[in-house]
Amino acid sequence: MRVGNEEDTPRVPRQGRADWLRGARIIGVAGVFYRPEGRLGEPEAVEFLLADGQSVLLTCASDGTLRVGPGAWPRLPDWCVPSGQWEFATVSTLPEPPDGGWTVTRTEERGDENGQVREAVIRCEGGSFVVIGGDTVAIRFTRGHRGAPAAT
Repeated sequence: MRVGNEEDTPRVPRQGRADWLRGARIIGVAGVFYRPEGRLGEPEAVEFLLADGQSVLLTCASDGTLRVGPGAWPRLPDWCVPSGQWEFATVSTLPEPPDGGWTVTRTEERGDENGQVREAVIRCEGGSFVVIGGDTVAIRFTRGHRGAPAAT
């Protein structure tokens, strides 16, 4: 049995926990786009690339809820069928990561009246990522430590 330190432990996100990425460093964010539609709209999913080589995938379900789970960077998610119709691309509205990436200080999941996750906030030193489920995934970055209010 291999025993490693915390850096070797996979960061498997668990919905409902506010600390699923605490301490991780985000070195990039890639959108998953359906190529026939172009990249004019929002991505179908976003994948947060972590400094330790892992990634976290946030995608929306058919009911508009937000799903959080482990990514498979640089492989596309299994649901990207046929794979030739899909691609990873930068999300033009997001800033470039600072040297060394963004260090996550906290994560939050915000739900609806039924307890379904509709929004995730990933708070980092220097700003927050807000990811909102819907027909596609909306993502924005707000500078500063406070983050953004819940979407209405």
